[in-house]
Amino acid sequence: MQRRDKINYYLDLAETVSQRCTCLRKHYGAVIVKNDEVISTGYVGAPRGRQNCSDLGYCLRTRLGVPRGERYELCRSVHAEANAIISASRNDMLGSTLYLVGKEVETGEYVKDAICCSMCKRMVINAGIAFVVVRDDREHYRTI
Repeated sequence: MQRRDKINYYLDLAETVSQRCTCLRKHYGAVIVKNDEVISTGYVGAPRGRQNCSDLGYCLRTRLGVPRGERYELCRSVHAEANAIISASRNDMLGSTLYLVGKEVETGEYVKDAICCSMCKRMVINAGIAFVVVRDDREHYRTI
């Protein structure tokens, strides 16, 4: 058996983290790594103490027909990247890499052209994260 390359290893961790997601549309997992040390992880879910869409049994954005990438203020959830950033100190994140994996709930396929939303992009920049690596499929990824 061939040893897994390090980037896909961290993406595999992010994919495992995504299994905790409570979103009914997409499951995202994020892992922040610096100097080969996992700093923080995050997945999509409602703020602590609030009901998740998976608990309620519906997604408001789906009910309203809101397309992907629009009207995030209607979403109950905190994004995976934001949850990972919230759980880490800025000093630890300076110069780090965020690994991000998104999967469609219905099909289990990787989210095509996955990328941080505009709000998460701003948080990534302010956190001092140097790179974002996004999984395209089991073996391929993009570095942003």
